[in-house]
Amino acid sequence: MINNKSLLELLIKHKINHILYVHPPLFTVDESKKYRGKINGAHTKNLFLKNKKNNFYLFSCIESTKVDLKLLKQNLNLGNISFAGEQYLQNMLGVKPGAVTPFGLLNDKEKKVKFYLDEKLNDFDNFNFHPLVNTETVSIKRLDFFNFFRVNKIDINLINFETYKSYVIKQD
Repeated sequence: MINNKSLLELLIKHKINHILYVHPPLFTVDESKKYRGKINGAHTKNLFLKNKKNNFYLFSCIESTKVDLKLLKQNLNLGNISFAGEQYLQNMLGVKPGAVTPFGLLNDKEKKVKFYLDEKLNDFDNFNFHPLVNTETVSIKRLDFFNFFRVNKIDINLINFETYKSYVIKQD
């Protein structure tokens, strides 16, 4: 499993410019707003969901986005979805609650998790995500984020949270 230190080493290895911020543990968007200081760029929230057939989904969106699970279920044909439990977070993404991040997909070697990224994040130059722990934030340029996921062959489904329509960026 990749941890926060090996993730940062991977970013350096692939020449991905980033800024690392260290802060008190942040578990909620409200805590993040209170303690994050002046970190520029899009601040995100991440939802790790599963359905009854044990299909898994990670949604990363702008922190202010209202996510309607019923509309997700209906428009993306996901079945009955709910938040995945802590054991799935640890086993599949290598994170604990409060540290959910797209970087956890590096630990999903079997590619069981389908990843959705908020289309509106493209309005920002920088994205901010936890690097597998909630005591740090990595700020990464938008294009570097997409390149890093391309290099690591992680597909990204862009989703519009107003229409709940999505399309995939294949990383073959």
